[in-house]
Amino acid sequence: MAFLFNDFRGWKTYCLEKNIPLYRAVIEFEVEQRNRTEAEIWAGLLNAYTVMREAVQTGLEEDMSSRSGMINNGAKKVYKNPTTVLSPEFQKLISRALAAKEVNSCMGRVVAAPTAGASGILPGTMYTLQEIHQLEDQQILEGLLVGAGIALIIEQKASLAGAVGGCQAETGSAAAMAAGAIVYCLGGDIDQVFNAVAITIQCMLGLVCDPVAGLVEVPCVVRNASAAAIANSSAQIALSNVSAVIPVDECVEAMGEIGQSMESRYKETALGGLAATPTGQAISKKVLIQDIEILPDHD
Repeated sequence: MAFLFNDFRGWKTYCLEKNIPLYRAVIEFEVEQRNRTEAEIWAGLLNAYTVMREAVQTGLEEDMSSRSGMINNGAKKVYKNPTTVLSPEFQKLISRALAAKEVNSCMGRVVAAPTAGASGILPGTMYTLQEIHQLEDQQILEGLLVGAGIALIIEQKASLAGAVGGCQAETGSAAAMAAGAIVYCLGGDIDQVFNAVAITIQCMLGLVCDPVAGLVEVPCVVRNASAAAIANSSAQIALSNVSAVIPVDECVEAMGEIGQSMESRYKETALGGLAATPTGQAISKKVLIQDIEILPDHD
């Protein structure tokens, strides 16, 4: 019987007892629980990663202007900026995460990983990781499977939905998936992979979901970039054997507890946070008026 991804401790025990890598447990789960063949799983993963890469390219090459006006080719501006804060690689990481998420905000094709609101994080991180370290596609796909296992556990112990757990559940979970995938792809052991997840969650706890005008644009797009940065910093820390101190399962449980206690106005309702600011309210009214004006005339 395949492991059911109830917790990280069980995942580790299962893999050690069977002497298999983390991703293999996810393959077994998919075969048994989703009734898919292994060939179908690998083909689906490659297709998903292809869509991720295409989203990055689309966001950096095509016009990314949303109807609300809040998204206006930000990824390209970052990518082409002659002022580099840290390094060209960091600049690429940030711009790619922005690019894929802008494609989502402009109604393009993306992979919800784990949600559309967080769809720039894995593309930005894995695309850049592969480029820097010259990794084969197979290594990236295995990393994506590890990320999928991480998401399965977070979904059971907390939530992946902003409407349930705030943005910590969306960009926080995606960043945790990316951090674990990065560590796996760079040869980290199970403890290092799970430590990266724990560190990432600690950095993202309590993040609210407060989309301006109810659109997945502001602050969602820039949070994808910051989450990509956090995923990389967590991976670096974990690979250096710096402990998160609080075990990963307890970190996820804390995420769930915080999500449950978070007030509803901070969970995708556009009633609190940035959405409730004077500027946020003005934008909301403007977007509403635009929507009314484009409704078809049935007279």
